[in-house]
Order: sequence, then C-alpha cells, then structure tokens
Amino acid sequence: MAAEKTPPPSSTTGQPVRPGGPAAAAGATPPPHGTPAGTAPGTAPADPVARPARHAAPGSPAAAAGTPSRDASGGPATPAAAAPSAPAAAPAAPAGTESSSPSVDLSGRKVGRIPVLDVTPRVDDGRWPAKAVVGEAVPVEASVFREGHDALAATVVLTAPDGTEHSRVRMVELAPGTDRYGATVLPTSVGAWTFRVEGAGDVYATWEHNATVKVAAGVDVEVMLAEGVPVLERGAALARAAGDEAGAVVLEDAAAALQDTGRPEEARLAPAVSPEVEAVVARHPVLDLVTASEPLPLQVERELALFSAWYEFFPRSEGARYDTEAHRWVSGTFRTAAERLPAVAAMGFDILYMPPIHPIGEVNRKGRNNTLDPAPGDPGSPWAIGSKDGGHDAIHPDLGTEEDFAFFVARAKEVGLEVALDLALQAAPDHPWATEHPEWFTTRIDGTIAYAENPPKKYQDIYPVNFDNDPEGIYAEVLRIVELWVSRGVTVFRVDNPHTKPVEFWEWLIGRVNAAHPEIVFLAEAFTRPQMMRTLGKVGFQQSYSYFTWRTSKEELTEYVTELSTESAHYMRPSFWPSTPDILHASLQYGGPAAHRLRAVLAATMVPSWGIYAAYELGEHVARPGAEEYIDNEKFEYRPRDWAAAEAEGRSLAPLLTRLNEVRRAHPSLQRLRGTTFHRTDDDMVIAYSRHVPAEESPTGRADTVLVVVNLDPHAAHETTVHVDATTLGLPAHSQYTVTDLLGGGTYGWGGANYVRLDPYVASAHVFAVRAH
Repeated sequence: MAAEKTPPPSSTTGQPVRPGGPAAAAGATPPPHGTPAGTAPGTAPADPVARPARHAAPGSPAAAAGTPSRDASGGPATPAAAAPSAPAAAPAAPAGTESSSPSVDLSGRKVGRIPVLDVTPRVDDGRWPAKAVVGEAVPVEASVFREGHDALAATVVLTAPDGTEHSRVRMVELAPGTDRYGATVLPTSVGAWTFRVEGAGDVYATWEHNATVKVAAGVDVEVMLAEGVPVLERGAALARAAGDEAGAVVLEDAAAALQDTGRPEEARLAPAVSPEVEAVVARHPVLDLVTASEPLPLQVERELALFSAWYEFFPRSEGARYDTEAHRWVSGTFRTAAERLPAVAAMGFDILYMPPIHPIGEVNRKGRNNTLDPAPGDPGSPWAIGSKDGGHDAIHPDLGTEEDFAFFVARAKEVGLEVALDLALQAAPDHPWATEHPEWFTTRIDGTIAYAENPPKKYQDIYPVNFDNDPEGIYAEVLRIVELWVSRGVTVFRVDNPHTKPVEFWEWLIGRVNAAHPEIVFLAEAFTRPQMMRTLGKVGFQQSYSYFTWRTSKEELTEYVTELSTESAHYMRPSFWPSTPDILHASLQYGGPAAHRLRAVLAATMVPSWGIYAAYELGEHVARPGAEEYIDNEKFEYRPRDWAAAEAEGRSLAPLLTRLNEVRRAHPSLQRLRGTTFHRTDDDMVIAYSRHVPAEESPTGRADTVLVVVNLDPHAAHETTVHVDATTLGLPAHSQYTVTDLLGGGTYGWGGANYVRLDPYVASAHVFAVRAH
C-alpha cells in the first residue's frame, strides 16, 4: 500500500492550501471559483478562535479570522462591488517531494460544498424582486442537505437596503426527511432588501449527538469528551465577541467539566449537553463549511400596498342636481364631493378612488347607457379624456379648479383618506394630443385615427395610444403627468386597462415613480389572461384587480383563493371588488340584498385588499338588458344618491361595511395574504375558511385567528357541519375552543365538528374570532 501523502502547508487561517485556492498565500484575496455575479459575502462576526477547518465563512463559528465564506456554486463568496483579484500562486512543493494538491479547476461547479438549492421566494429566477410590506412575515424556503450523517444547519440572512445585515434566522426542516427548510423574516422599512440562505455543518450538534451515543455505550469516551472541549471553547469565544459574557461563561464551565477527570464520565458530559448550553449555542452557533446561496431581491413597500379598503365614487354625482327651470343637470364639484368624505371615512375605508377628473371629449361623446346619440347636457364618459379645455393634466371645469382639488385632497387627508386617481392612457378625438401628437395614435389606411375596440364592444369616443410610434415622447409625457398629480396630493393610481399597453412601459414607469416616491401605490385594473395579470404584478404593480367577481361557487372560491394566498402571494396582491361601474355579475343582479351582504363578507375577509363602488352600498342591482353592467350607468350620466334616506330606510349596507372594516383593522390575520385554510363542510352551498397569523409574525406580538362561515345561497337557509382541524388555527390537535361572532354577536364552544345554520334573511355569514380555552 502506498504511503499516505503529507498535506501541504496550511495558511495562517488553518485552511489547507490548494493551488490557486483562497488560502494559497497569507492575505491574498480569494478567487471567485464560479461565484455567481452579485453574490454577497457572509457578514456575521468572524470566529475569534483560529483552528483547523477545511472550509469556513465569516460569520460562521467555523471561520477563522479572514477565512472566506463559500457561495452556492462551491467557490468563496465575493462582494458584488469588488472585482475579484487573480488567484494567488500555489507554494512550490519542497525539492524531492511529490505535490499532494494537483492544480484543479473548480470554476465549473454548479453546487456548493453544502448544497443550497431552490431558494424561494424567487420571482422568475430572480429577474424581479419578491414583494413584502413593512412588518410582513416573508416565508423563505430552501433545499439544504449534505453527504453523510453529520448535522446540518440552514440559516436565512436578511440584508437591509443600506447593505447591513438585519437579521439571521435559523431555518427548520418543514417535514422530516425532505431536506426542505423554512423560516420567516420580517423587514422593518421600505426599500430594496435582499436575502440569502446559508447551509453549514452544525459542529456542536454533530458532536453532541455522537458524544451522547458513544459515552452511553462506553465507546471512545475520552476521545469524545476531549473533542467537545474545542467546540465549546469556540462557542464561548463567539458568545464573548457578541457581548454575551454570561453565555460564554456557561460554555467555558461546560468545557471545564469535560476535562474534569475526577468526575464520572456521564457527569463530565452532562453540562455540555444541557439545555443551558444548547440555548447559548443556539444564539451563537458553532458551524463549519458555510455555503451561501446567491442573494435574492425583496422589495418592501408600505402597509397600504397590501392592506387597504377602497371606496369609489364619481365626484360629479356627489351634489349633482337637476335644474327644473333650466331643464338641465348641474354637476357636482370637488367642494360638494368633499361633503361625502367623512361618511366614507366613517365606514372604515382608507382610499377614496375617483374615475378620471379631466375634461371630457365632445367629439363622438357617448349618451346615456353607452348610446351614440347624447342628449344636450349629457356629461359623457370620464374615460373619454381631453377636449378644448385640456388633457390629462387638466381638471374638468365643471368639477372646479386646482384650488378646489387641493381643498378636496386636504379634506380627505383630514378624515384619514388617501386620494386615488384613475390613470387612463387614452384620448378623446378632441384631446390636445390628437392635434399636437397625431403620431402617438394608430392611423388607418384611410387616414383616420383608429378608435378603441374590444369586439364586439366599440369605443368611438376614445383613441388608444400606440406606444410603438414614439415611445420616448409618450413615456416622458406620462411620467410628467403622474409626477404632476403626485405633486397635487395623489398617492394612489388605479390604472385603467394596463394590459393593453406594453408591459415594459409599466416596468419603466412604476420603477421611475417609486424610485422618487416609494409611497405611491399602483393598482392594475386588468381583467385579462392570467399570465398578463401575473406579469403586471411582477414588474411593479402593488395591487391588482382579480377574478373574484366571477368566482361564486365554493369550489371556485377555494381554488382561486388558495392560489392567490400561496403560489402568487410573493408578487401579486389581489384586490377583491364585488362590482365596479363596468361589471355587475348575475349573482348580484338576481340575488337581492343577501347576495350583496355575502359577497361583501367574502371580499373583506378572503384577502387584505378590497373595495366597493358607491352603487354597491345601496344594493343597486338592475343591469342594462343584455349586458353585465348597471343600467343608467354612472359612466354616462349623473347619479346623485340620498345616502341618509337609504340608511334610515334600511336599504344601505353602510352598517355592515363599517363593521367589516372594523373587524379587519382589529385582526392582523385579515391584514395578510397568506395564512388561509379552507375547512370541509357537508353542504357545498356553505364555505368555511380560517385566517391565521402566529404570534411571531403578528404586528401585535399575539397570535390571531378569524374563522369565517358563509352561506353562498342568497335565497335559502342551509345547515351543515363544519369540520375544523384545530392545528390550522394555531391550537393543539383536537382542541376545544371558543368562537365569538363579530357580526351578529354570540359566543359558542367549538371543536372538530360543528353545526351551523345560516339563513340569508337573517344572517348570511359568521365571522368568528377564535380563542383557546
């Protein structure tokens, strides 16, 4: 048998030297060895105790001073901002000896020393950032494993926008034997964050397991006890370096006990594997072979980007009146509309959204119910933007002046409302753009400008913008308009039909606006194909309309909400609206007041963002024949409403809407998109689901659970059994617990199987707060 080769000299770090390797020469900058572009180094304090280690990283207890961490490709992690230097030359082998480390090119490896794979959330392989809001728990997962039987550690590292390490969270295996690890991180400020996952050998856990087994069996006892001493000493040095003197003393005392030959062997081991030592090592883990994944982006935005309640009204209808002497309508104004704001705020809404407030075209103006023959005085559609009075930067003269708009915004702010404006990138035939920039539109073969169509629908009063004719000019103009309205106090934009404009434009515009104004929120009104809706979310839209309006059955709702709260939750935030001025679903047309009530409960409790159109508050439900929209549609005429009379007569949903928003604000589980579980019911007309946030992820520091049961039939009572797995509520299996109805009152004891009867003429739903016994 050939003689065992002697390893080459080690560097001062204690890491074996390999030709061209990171420890080839003292003080040499490590080469990249296949490091992915942008890979960040570990940033935790280096282990202050130098010792032999085959691989190590700053911040790992396995690291000696100056020893680099390894990236997921197997090479040492390299700071993104620093260009790697050339590999250092290997020391020459002594004369007459055979080199034990032949030159090997390691740059082609795709996996690191400790494989760290499939890190999520990862949007299109890191092309776009995952999304979160301040204080939202972000679940991070990764597949981490290694050869052999040594213990493993996985850690998610969250880095703040300024590049400093914000937190390290130890990950746990999500299911035994899967090698899939998870943990949550909580960003604390708005900005561009990053996170990475580090896999490592858990030196202490490996020794603890082996020592416990071998000492009990009387195998290699002295060796195992002796091997524990440097492990605990390393942990003590890490604790002391972190300012944890008490922890350092605990570990030093345990190390001393291991060396106390005057004690029985079991007594020497006991302190080193005690809960007290385990707690200190958990705070200051002793690790080796630390391998980092590439950093992934996480865009953190303000709370409103996720949790919001929208209310839509047409300002021209608020205060509008018919002049019987002049036989014409007089438009409402910003001043009269401002009188409605306190009532909207009192219902608990936080965003007041208005359709376009700009001058309306006179050419091809639409009449009542979308007719082509407007009567004198018909106001036209607000989405037909532009006339001799101006375009997207102007205010309709009937609504008032810039001063009046400023008054409206200030009043909204006074009562706690943010103002959302419709951003509709289209023009009426008499918009100034049509004469000043005809190249911004599509010219047909006969020389006319093409109007908008969505066959069989035709919009003769609108010219769609052709973004390919002069992208530079159009992009600059839209940015100017958005910046103008931001300067006038608008903080939210509801974007009309973004799916009919280039996706790259939205990525550019939202990126530019949010870089200067990170507080601005964009909502995509895109009722379109799933891929387009998802991509609009990925490129920057903070919120999106959804298919909720058309999801009415138990099966449809369960499937859709499960998808939204899991698969797409890290890039697309849905907003649930029971109806809009454009959409009045058949279930609302024929379901009566009960349908409006149950759909409001679903919208308000299934996702954190929801909204209603003013007509919904009064239960308006009559559709234009042959169309899925309101008759006498407010898009084409004035619709003043007597809110006080409706409430006095019991025709208003205001009390229910108010209570729903109160419940939402009181319960953190309803303020998050994740954490939804559907529960089995024996009747398919009854849907049951819970919303849960654990204490460590809750902004209040307390766990919160809401359980909702809704009768989906607006015409008949249904009774059923609701089957609940208590563990999904954050309770021990088979627990008994108390539920309190937050809508109708009443407290009940619940368990695994629970009887429910819901009569839509009395109450269509229970919204329960859950409390452990």
